Amino acid sequence: MKILKALSISLFLALAVTSCMVGPKLEKPVVDAEEQFRFDSIVGDSMINLAWWELFSDPELDTMIYSALEHNQDILIAMSRIEQAYGVLGVSKADLYPQFGYDISGTYGKPNPAGAGTDAGGVINITPNVYWELDFWGKVRRSNQAARAEIAASEEVLRMVQIGIITAVADGYFQLLDYDQRLDIARYTWETRTESLWIIEQRFEKGVVPEIDLNQAQQQEAIAATAIPTYERSVARTENYLSILLGQNPRNMERGLLDEQLIPPDIPIGIPSELLQRRPDLVQAEQLFYAETARIGMMQAMRFPSFSITGAMGLASSDLSTLLSSDALIYSVGGSILGPIFNWGKNKRRVDIQKETARQALFRYEQSVLNAFREVDDALIDVNTYGREVESRERQKLAAINAAKLSRARYDGGQTGYLEVLDTERSLFTAELETTAVKGSLLSSYLYLYKALGGGWITPTEETP
Repeated sequence: MKILKALSISLFLALAVTSCMVGPKLEKPVVDAEEQFRFDSIVGDSMINLAWWELFSDPELDTMIYSALEHNQDILIAMSRIEQAYGVLGVSKADLYPQFGYDISGTYGKPNPAGAGTDAGGVINITPNVYWELDFWGKVRRSNQAARAEIAASEEVLRMVQIGIITAVADGYFQLLDYDQRLDIARYTWETRTESLWIIEQRFEKGVVPEIDLNQAQQQEAIAATAIPTYERSVARTENYLSILLGQNPRNMERGLLDEQLIPPDIPIGIPSELLQRRPDLVQAEQLFYAETARIGMMQAMRFPSFSITGAMGLASSDLSTLLSSDALIYSVGGSILGPIFNWGKNKRRVDIQKETARQALFRYEQSVLNAFREVDDALIDVNTYGREVESRERQKLAAINAAKLSRARYDGGQTGYLEVLDTERSLFTAELETTAVKGSLLSSYLYLYKALGGGWITPTEETP
């Protein structure tokens, strides 16, 4: 009965004291946000939480992205860190509860012959024990809050990595299509200039054209020939880059054509305040701020005394045959208070240090928000301006094609010199390459808009609503 009474008193004391918790409350940081983004032409509810890469309607791109989400090493590392964070939380939570152990010991000795004279013998002890440090000031609970915030931050890191990988795969894919088309342009241009060079050579041999025309045709053929290995190299390196993103060895990649890529429709971007809940890097920064704020309470709790309860109940006997008798039963219940008195302000300085650490986390969050708003505005203006640039580049290319045809006809008719032909062909080659490059930039601008908005891979549970 005495044992039960002592344990009951200890349990009541534990429940009474664990209601106190020092430290600041965890409050959501407040930042200023505009009512809408500067270059948002569609104001409405956001629809960014979707598998946005499917808007391009390219099966090969879809296959690459899903393969990367499953096999990319950075994603696997981020997933492992989430499991690690849960382990840290488990360690922290264990400190809330009593710790049980046991002690088994035995001694045997022979008395000194010069002593009083007793028989040789020994003692056997079997003692289960319990130790419980009461979380009077909330130190452990604050530690748990910090650990939970770290888990939430780790989960957002995974989303950040997923969105980054999706964007990198899609961007690399469009870059590969861009290089493919540039390579085709270079090969076609080289074939055309090779035919032109052969014609000029025949005319030079017959004395119809001067040697300067031959030399200029040779230069243009060499320029086109030089472009071919340059773009072959770019294609191969981009394939290798994509292979690594997919968690595979370098290999040939199946893909479509740049001219077949669909431009995604305009979608509602949403309001800036929604970005604070949607972008994983902002949510991560917010959770890290919560974690550092919770640790202020941990540091404050170290300034106050700690309370602990110990208990043991077991068996002790000098004879193994009597170990299970009632006379062998032993028990003890106790408590202790351990606290600082004077340590030259060390514990107070710990609190000050942690407060500044929390302030730094808040500043990082605020800076992340400002950068997020900037990235969205940058992406919106890129989408708008690249779209108009593609239209003007297409007109430039059509004009260059027509000019090259007319110039060649004028030269064959003896109405102009070869220099005009060279100028128009150079302009055509440049116009075709620049048109291809701008098309690729337009597609990539949509990728970075989705990334800036925090769109990307979401779970089926998130997708259902």
